[in-house]
Amino acid sequence: MHATLSTTPQQAEQVQANGARLIVDVRDLRKVFVKRVAAPGRTFGGWLPFAKRTVEERVAVEGVSFGIEQGEIFGLLGPNGAGKTTTIRMLATLLQPSGGQATVNGHDVATQPDLVRRSLGAVLTGERSIYWKLTGRENLEYFAALYHLPPPVARRRVAELLERLGLAARANDPVEGYSSGMKQRIAIAKALLASPPVVLLDEPTIGLDPQSARNLRELILEIKREGRTVLLTTHYMEEADQLCDRVGIIDLGRIIALDTPAALKRSIKQLDVMQLEVENLDARLAEELNDMPEVQHAIARYRPDERAWSLAIHTPSSRAVLPRAIELIGARGGRIRHLAVAEPSLEDVFIALTGKQLRD
Repeated sequence: MHATLSTTPQQAEQVQANGARLIVDVRDLRKVFVKRVAAPGRTFGGWLPFAKRTVEERVAVEGVSFGIEQGEIFGLLGPNGAGKTTTIRMLATLLQPSGGQATVNGHDVATQPDLVRRSLGAVLTGERSIYWKLTGRENLEYFAALYHLPPPVARRRVAELLERLGLAARANDPVEGYSSGMKQRIAIAKALLASPPVVLLDEPTIGLDPQSARNLRELILEIKREGRTVLLTTHYMEEADQLCDRVGIIDLGRIIALDTPAALKRSIKQLDVMQLEVENLDARLAEELNDMPEVQHAIARYRPDERAWSLAIHTPSSRAVLPRAIELIGARGGRIRHLAVAEPSLEDVFIALTGKQLRD
């Protein structure tokens, strides 16, 4: 049931034949953005009545397939621009697919959008989904009315969610005075008002301080324990490793790997992962290391908070590579602060598959 590569429609059908219910079923989903551009032409008063128009197409999602079982936390991982948010916005019926098919709770996102929306709650990054001039309580009461919850049910749900998310003490304060973490919790409370079976969370912890992010991750696990299904997009590998039952790694609009976090990490177990923290590193060193036959990937990234470079080296033999790496770093004026041969992480899986870091 868990494949190393993306789930094909045939694999999804086999999952259903085995008795597991796919509450989210995505098959060969595509999204192409079309932009019409005016070419130079004759102008009259600053406009182009006779200008030729050309069509530019950008493929954002290309043949993505995966299935999510009921009660599962499924992570869609990838760098910015990989297609994560486009995929989740198609599932939320905010974008029309260009091809393929997707269903949520048995309803087709293209032909049954109203039924899909009744089956899910969504918190999308970059979208202000709550009203900052209203209080937290007023926000939830307003959206409960939009969801057509009977008044007694709405009052009970609003009170429960405010208490559960630690917002009861500030429920009557305007949202504009909330911290980033509190605003995100109100947005999640709104998504949970109608008790949807599926919750879509697009980069839910981005921009939050460590404590707020930790609290939000605990809340996501609580949502799962209630039996709900969570589709989570993130580019934080540690977050995905902690929360997700399975993950799909997406890059350039395609899913390039899909399995449990543990299985994905085992898939590159034959590689040594060398992690070095270096002061005054010459960034060109990574190119020189990549030319070594024993090195599969070497990637350097500057970390301004540490005022040092992080150097990751993937190699089948750290014993063969390490002396040469230390020699090169010293010859170029670098100083090694810390060195370790670590267990592979999900980010190491991404590097092994793509040759680049997840946050590139």
